[in-house]
Amino acid sequence: MTSTVAISAEQRAQIKEIVCEILEIEPAEVTDTSLFKEDHNADSLGSIEILSSLERTFQIEIDQTELVRMVNLDGVVAVVQEGLSA
Repeated sequence: MTSTVAISAEQRAQIKEIVCEILEIEPAEVTDTSLFKEDHNADSLGSIEILSSLERTFQIEIDQTELVRMVNLDGVVAVVQEGLSA
């Protein structure tokens, strides 16, 4: 049985920084629920870059099938949290 690892405020800020850097948007423009593709014009390449950067930063493995969940900051945080809990 695996226990869920809580994401700290620092880790959440780090995730947001990664997303903003890759999507080339200001942190103030990103809310927890704003949609990367629809609200920030992200493309699939940007999503893969985010996934890859998160894997390196947090030393976790994220399956590409998780990209469908990584549509906003809350989704990305949930995927990272699950990766850290694995």
